[in-house]
Amino acid sequence: MLKKQTVWLLTMLSLVVVLSVYYVTAPKEMGNSPALTANEKTEKPAKQPSVAVEETGAKEEPSTAGDDLFTALRMKIEDERSRLRDELNAIVASANATEEEKNEALDKIEKLQALSEKEATLETLIKSKGGYEDVLVRADDNQVRVTIKAKQSSSKSANEVIHMVKKEIPDAQYVTVEFQPAG
Repeated sequence: MLKKQTVWLLTMLSLVVVLSVYYVTAPKEMGNSPALTANEKTEKPAKQPSVAVEETGAKEEPSTAGDDLFTALRMKIEDERSRLRDELNAIVASANATEEEKNEALDKIEKLQALSEKEATLETLIKSKGGYEDVLVRADDNQVRVTIKAKQSSSKSANEVIHMVKKEIPDAQYVTVEFQPAG
């Protein structure tokens, strides 16, 4: 129990430090980012795969704001997954949980770890093959959202990214590629 509290305390302390640095270094007048205001909920048909390509044209957004946005989104995703991992670890450690519940929790932990690894692999792959400044991949169930910070965007490059995603995550039925202008 003491170990979990220590890890939790260090995680929260790290988060406070990172947010403090972000607050101090962030531009004072930052408008709404298109990536944050975009409606990410979509209606999902039964078994038809869908693909969406979005191009955002907000040219006045500074380069550091895009970097900060990617960092903030990565931190948010990691926090959510860490919280879920803690809940699943609590189930595994629980004396009241059945063997089936513990096995299910362990399977979910493994899937979560594999998903994180696939996202990191895809980010690196897309960034290196496309020559983009930054890439953020968010995968949930059968939906994958890719946000790319690039100077130019095209349907051809979006199609290449979609093929990379489908190759790495074959279960992805819904792939969304969004381009943000690079500073």
